Amino acid sequence: MQPPPPAPRPRGGRLEAALLGWGAGIGLQMLQAVLWPWPAYALLLASGVLLPAIRWHCLPRAGLWAGWLLAGALAAAGSTGLRAVAYQAGALAPALEGRDLQVTGVVARMPQWTEAGLRFRLDVESARLAGQPVRVPASLSLGWYSGVPGPAADGGLPELQRQPLPLQAGERWQMTVRLKAPHGNSNPSGFDYELWLWEQGLQAVGYVRAGTADPPPWNLGPGGGHRVERLRQAVRDAILQRLAGHPAAGVVAALVVGDQNAIDRADWDIFRATGVAHLMSISGLHVTLFSWLVALALAGGWRRSARLCLRVPAPQAAAAGGLLAAAAYAVFSGWGVPAQRTVWMLAMVVLLRLTARRWPWPSVCLLVGSGVLLADPWALLQPGFWLSFVAVAVLMATDPGRTGPGWMARGAAALREQMVLSIALAPLTLLLFGQFSVAGLVANLLAIPWVTLLVTPLALLGVAMPPAWDAAAGCITVLGWWLQWLAGWPGAMVLLPQAPAWAGLAGVLGGVLLVLPGPWLLRLLGLPLLAPALLWQPVLPAPGAFTVLAADIGQGNAVLVRTARHALLYDAGPRYSRESDAGHRVLVPLMRALGLRPDILVISHRDADHAGGALSVLQAYPDAAVVSSVDADHTLQSRGPVQRCEAGQRWVWDGVVFEILHPAAADYQRAARPNALSCVLRVQSQAGGLQDPPRVALLAGDIERPQELRLQAAGAALRADLLLVPHHGSRTSSSAEFLDAVAPRWALVQAGYRNRFGHPAAEPLQRLHERQVTVLQSPHCGAALWRSDRPDTVQCHREVARRYWHHVAP
Repeated sequence: MQPPPPAPRPRGGRLEAALLGWGAGIGLQMLQAVLWPWPAYALLLASGVLLPAIRWHCLPRAGLWAGWLLAGALAAAGSTGLRAVAYQAGALAPALEGRDLQVTGVVARMPQWTEAGLRFRLDVESARLAGQPVRVPASLSLGWYSGVPGPAADGGLPELQRQPLPLQAGERWQMTVRLKAPHGNSNPSGFDYELWLWEQGLQAVGYVRAGTADPPPWNLGPGGGHRVERLRQAVRDAILQRLAGHPAAGVVAALVVGDQNAIDRADWDIFRATGVAHLMSISGLHVTLFSWLVALALAGGWRRSARLCLRVPAPQAAAAGGLLAAAAYAVFSGWGVPAQRTVWMLAMVVLLRLTARRWPWPSVCLLVGSGVLLADPWALLQPGFWLSFVAVAVLMATDPGRTGPGWMARGAAALREQMVLSIALAPLTLLLFGQFSVAGLVANLLAIPWVTLLVTPLALLGVAMPPAWDAAAGCITVLGWWLQWLAGWPGAMVLLPQAPAWAGLAGVLGGVLLVLPGPWLLRLLGLPLLAPALLWQPVLPAPGAFTVLAADIGQGNAVLVRTARHALLYDAGPRYSRESDAGHRVLVPLMRALGLRPDILVISHRDADHAGGALSVLQAYPDAAVVSSVDADHTLQSRGPVQRCEAGQRWVWDGVVFEILHPAAADYQRAARPNALSCVLRVQSQAGGLQDPPRVALLAGDIERPQELRLQAAGAALRADLLLVPHHGSRTSSSAEFLDAVAPRWALVQAGYRNRFGHPAAEPLQRLHERQVTVLQSPHCGAALWRSDRPDTVQCHREVARRYWHHVAP
């Protein structure tokens, strides 16, 4: 029996045009800052569906191609917009934020334990406010903390919480919670936390109210379903129990059940520095490999049965079985977005094979990519989407055909593929992350086969034979020695400023062009395209001028001051947890993206919301000098000498004058509170003539009214154009006398959204408004950029980069 001939692809490039239009339409829709009403999207969708029905026989081929492109774009924009409108309709009502709600629901995912408590996802069945039913989002991201998550309900002193109880996936619970809308930090080149939650289907976050005055959380017993999650949690707990204390326990858990949070931050830093981070959690590579192994075994067994082969050819059975295995593995690993993308991609490839369609690789890539975007349009904005598809496209385009016999030939082919991918993906990696691992070329030669062919199979085998987990952990330890050695190489990681989109896209095109088959003279044209991304440098302030960038780091202070050739970081933001702080999560990536190295780190005082990220900053920039008021036993003293800040200290960078106004030397002997020792920094630009007087920024730390009055009594030069509002706008600061002396035009308030301290308070805000001062709060503005040569404007990153999934603070 002869197999059917391969089915041809649609003529005239109509399919390719429609698929390109599909991606373009999704991309254009995601540029929207605000969603339109749903009828507008319905009209777009209807236009895209009906447009191909028009008879275009009179149009030339280019016109037909453009018509299909437009149809795909209209259909994609309309369908994505309709989905976004429907999803946004389930958002948390602002009136319910911060209220005590009684919710009943099912623990939908295995809980994640931290040193502060645990986090879990709750699928809501019902919710009540003061006994009356209310509507809340279908899924909530909740924390259950021990200690002090917030102030008491009556506004008094914070109250201690009950210790979190063990939670199991699939259990039904009734508990009192406080919710708020998802609100992440908004910084240039920063991680879009709100987009990530949007893609995860989470429209509210909050914490369990478990104080002594609150009703205790109540376990209502097992709920229906969630059997896979219960199994995942049982396996995760078994791994962590068997490998308790082993440094590789978290990696084994991540490879088996997808629990990436189990991996320590220090390990992640090593994995990123050596370019192997994609191997240390369940990714498309692991799912594809597992699918390939199952397909290979199934094909071998299928061919042993003539009856089975007559009913279904072995290649088709193997392809279908491999796809089912990939889907099962992805589900067991938590059905994360990367695994979902891989399953949809494999499904499209298998569908083409089962229908005997053999299309050129560009058509296959477009079809697979469009299928993934049909299932998850917002994957278009995820780095993993682009890395996966560019890598697959490059390998398909550069595939030389059959590999020669023998291990030498296969090894040479693997080395070639690794070099091709490294060259092609380097510009894309620089565009997405601002860094590229040079050591990754060497590291992956061993790490890819070691992890995919040895560690991962052993880790999965441990589900049936737990001793295999010990072997997997031992293999990870051996690999860790190799990676640590590579990470210590000089130049192991290339860090470049974040280039604009046009330069990055030109670099990606140049990298792909270098590895595509063809004449070398044509391929070398990729080198000029790489130049803008590799040589890009951000625009610096002119001599005598400076910029102030107040980073969005939540509840805390962190301000970058930059001159023509120098940079200063004033405070380093809060510590979020034992393994996470503003320095590591926000400030170091931000400074790398901006292409700056801080010469001086000023830590105003010892409070954790100002010094929490300091050690992470100094780990990344060990040559930075430190100026602070911290005492001798502070952990900051452990990394080297800390210069005490004292009034009168003064230096000049590129014509810009920096001066410490507070504290005086005597204040160190009498101050009882750290706030009273906050380093107050005054920055003044160079005068540009009578029409352009010096511009001043005043960074006031956490000083309070007594220190404000003392500065005035000492005759300090307080007048400024820009004021970092003292103590985040607390009631004890920003006195009327101080504001009159400063007379700012702009006032920056760095405080977290719905923070537990109630910052900024109504009283200082009222005093600022009475003096017609423009107040910029980080929950509304995000990162705020002010320039001394343009003192009349402040650029708010949350406004510039706003998209419809971003929360707008009331």
